[in-house]
Amino acid sequence: MTKYLLTRLRQSLITLFLVSIVVFAGIRALPGDPALALAGEERSPQALDAIREAYGLNDNIVVQYGRFIGHALTGDLGNSSRTGLPVADAIGQALPVTLELAALSLLLAVVLGIGAGVVAAVRRGKPEEWIANVVALIGLSIPTFWLGIVLVLGFAIAVPVFAASGYVPFGTDPIDNLRRMVLPAIVLGSGLAAVVMRQTRAAMLDSLSADYVRTARAKGLSKRSVVGGHALRNSLVTVVTVLGLQLGHLISGAVVTEQIFVLPGFGKLTIDAVFTRDYATLQAVVLCTSAAYILINLLVDVVYSVIDPRIRLGGAR
Repeated sequence: MTKYLLTRLRQSLITLFLVSIVVFAGIRALPGDPALALAGEERSPQALDAIREAYGLNDNIVVQYGRFIGHALTGDLGNSSRTGLPVADAIGQALPVTLELAALSLLLAVVLGIGAGVVAAVRRGKPEEWIANVVALIGLSIPTFWLGIVLVLGFAIAVPVFAASGYVPFGTDPIDNLRRMVLPAIVLGSGLAAVVMRQTRAAMLDSLSADYVRTARAKGLSKRSVVGGHALRNSLVTVVTVLGLQLGHLISGAVVTEQIFVLPGFGKLTIDAVFTRDYATLQAVVLCTSAAYILINLLVDVVYSVIDPRIRLGGAR
């Protein structure tokens, strides 16, 4: 197990290093001069030269990259050209909002998606399967922005059960926090729940027709034990893969949802950085998003090894 984890950790660190190079070079390839964005209204040649010198923009790209990595390893991601404040502080304020939204959406997707997928597979050909398939198709087809607007009109304006916008930290007021986060979580998690349901159903159908399930039934095991302890357990490898990929998408792809519900999260921070050409913030946001994807993939590999020991034995070789 230790050898397997060390192998995956080494691969993740190498990937993160290569991603940092791509992010750094990609930001530098964007059109426009960062010095002009930092100068604001003061566009004299002397001011531009002073800014380039202060930020090391006159150095070659290798030196700039080395400085960037050195500062990033100490938690210094630079200062925002829009606010003048440290980028790390802005990310520290925005990231918990998006993480909470992603966690609630993932919880919704796991409970509904896996539950409906198991029921649809076990009750194949019955009304339960048709209902689950129809609901999943609707969840995949409805655009996020449209669903968000409908939920706001229905449950925040017509029937004011939930709040339509804003954010309150969970530690400050848990009830008000949930009132503001439930609708965004439904919007962001409905599509994922549909994907998880379809993948769970397909994996369960394969498992239920496997020899080891027929053997378990022949041994007289209960239906719950056969479905939960054998078929579902062996189907979770596929489901965990989907959840891992989609969780990274939830963290980085919550832009539309956060804009609809005016949540001060990672998505809004990214949009503001793009529109204001805040290169330091944009660079840090992309790097953090990439690191999140890599970390999630590493966690998925760990979960794989717990679900199926054959994976860690094969991966450690």
